[in-house]
Amino acid sequence: MPRYARYVENGVVHTGVVFHDLVQSLPGDPDILTLLQAPDRQRRDVLVAAGRQQRRPVEEATFEVPVQPRAMRDFLVFEAHIAGMKKNEPGDGSVPAQWYEAPAFLFMNPWSVVPTGADVPMPPFTQKLDFELEVAMIVKNTVRDVPLEEAHEHIAGFCLLNDWSARDIQGSEMRIGLGPSKGKDFANTLGPWITTPDELERYREGDRYALEMSVAVNGEVVGTDNLRNMSWSFEEMLVHASRDAWVGAGDVLATGTASQGALSERWARSGSLTPPPLQVGDVVTMTVEGLGTIENRIVETASPGHRVPPARRTYGPDRL
Repeated sequence: MPRYARYVENGVVHTGVVFHDLVQSLPGDPDILTLLQAPDRQRRDVLVAAGRQQRRPVEEATFEVPVQPRAMRDFLVFEAHIAGMKKNEPGDGSVPAQWYEAPAFLFMNPWSVVPTGADVPMPPFTQKLDFELEVAMIVKNTVRDVPLEEAHEHIAGFCLLNDWSARDIQGSEMRIGLGPSKGKDFANTLGPWITTPDELERYREGDRYALEMSVAVNGEVVGTDNLRNMSWSFEEMLVHASRDAWVGAGDVLATGTASQGALSERWARSGSLTPPPLQVGDVVTMTVEGLGTIENRIVETASPGHRVPPARRTYGPDRL
């Protein structure tokens, strides 16, 4: 099976497939998720028709995000990453025992998704802009309480994900006792296309995929890992996410940051801001074997940066 993409031609978004570094349009521009849910024979008929359609080299295409999720869950399944991050937090620097019990996740902002090639404005008030190298699973069907032996049936495919993060804002927010909010909700890159599971079978090792991962800033590689190092499989992530809860068709379940997949992990391990935080003009490029490459440039802040006043105190020790 091919890789399914959405791309822009003369201001119009089209659906296409990627074969041998060429984007081929699909007649009628079918919805990608609907196509992936269709019977095999119907998909094959559409692909045959694609061979007679317009083609253009991948490097000349302007991609859109391949799917518009209604919900996004960002997991934390790379043990080495959390072990590195804990070195810069209160405590003994070890991974919490609770992390090993189940694959924890947080919800992301689906309205913040941008495609590869899009400019990412520097968020206001941050001095520590960072990236996160991740892989996103796209859910095929709306499901609830999925058993492990059936989970593979509900995986549409995989994309790269860059979960952009303002680390100084995030750190301040999390001291309150909740997860990150404004430190995370401004941008997430998803793309460049959806790679179906059958395309990755040659990389399979048990219930994992042995895919090399890398991230570069301005052409210099600053982090590498392998997707096989996930502590839970994608199927296990879906089982956990769907327990007593609905997970929708087209939703994203992301791995969380790979080891060495964020500057903040390097900062935590070394105790210094080396490499430095991202600046305007920096280009971040992420590549995962079998899945492709996403790339974005940081540009000047676009937000007016409206602030709200500090809290109005309504409680004090004298009222205990």
